[in-house]
Amino acid sequence: MRTVLVTGIDGFTGRYVAAELQAAGYKVVGLGSGKASGQYYHANLLDADALAYVMADAQPDFIINLAAIAFVAHGDANAFYQVNVIGARNLLQAALNAKKQPRSILMVSSANVYGNATVSVIDENIPMAPVNDYAVSKLAMEYMTSLYIDKLPITIVRPFNYTGVGQAGNFLIPKIVDHFRRKAPIIELGNLDVSRDFGDARAVASAYRLLLQNSEAQGRVVNICSGQAYALEQIIQMCASVTGHEIQVKVNLDFVRENEIKVLRGDNTLLQVLAGPQWRPIPLEATLEWMLSQPE
Repeated sequence: MRTVLVTGIDGFTGRYVAAELQAAGYKVVGLGSGKASGQYYHANLLDADALAYVMADAQPDFIINLAAIAFVAHGDANAFYQVNVIGARNLLQAALNAKKQPRSILMVSSANVYGNATVSVIDENIPMAPVNDYAVSKLAMEYMTSLYIDKLPITIVRPFNYTGVGQAGNFLIPKIVDHFRRKAPIIELGNLDVSRDFGDARAVASAYRLLLQNSEAQGRVVNICSGQAYALEQIIQMCASVTGHEIQVKVNLDFVRENEIKVLRGDNTLLQVLAGPQWRPIPLEATLEWMLSQPE
């Protein structure tokens, strides 16, 4: 049985990635700082000795690096760089030094590296223009990873926004879903003039597995996205249609971010080629119906 080491497995994305891999017949080994079922190493990416032990003990055939500080409004800017750059480097160095080197490694970056793009659809070749510490840390991770790209079989992925059941309530769509589920009369949001390419966590997990399996993806940077951008007003209307509940939207200036990216819509052409016909995006309407159907 092929073994996949998934860092950050106890996070939101990790549970879907683990389920996807297990359903495909892989043995999944987790690494993180929390708790998870199955074989799990309680280790920090900043601990190089611990990572060396994990590589020797687990001997993974594949690695997916999900571990990151991912909330853009996270208060500690230093943490972005420590975990997202230094931690990622420690992981790659441990993989490089391991007796049994992995057959494929997926390093997860972010579409935030594109910043406020001047094109309507963003492919992997447009210039990077990060506008916050999170995005800068992810771009720095990509540059750091390039030092290993000729030594290890690495694919870099840039996921756009995605959501699903179990995502923390401080993210946009879970917050909206929660308000509709509770039939709240009012919701306070920040910037309303933004549009996002929202994917489904299940489709993201499927894309990661398919890219991990395809050697042609190695050495490439791949967008993970639905290819469709939705404005906040559209999302509110979809939720209202599903629930039959109308909600009043108020702008709270405390929620308005400086340097907000106005539009993020990805081009998933390369993903479609590398992942093949097994992969298809899940429409946002279906994702919202799934999330709204869950109990509080």
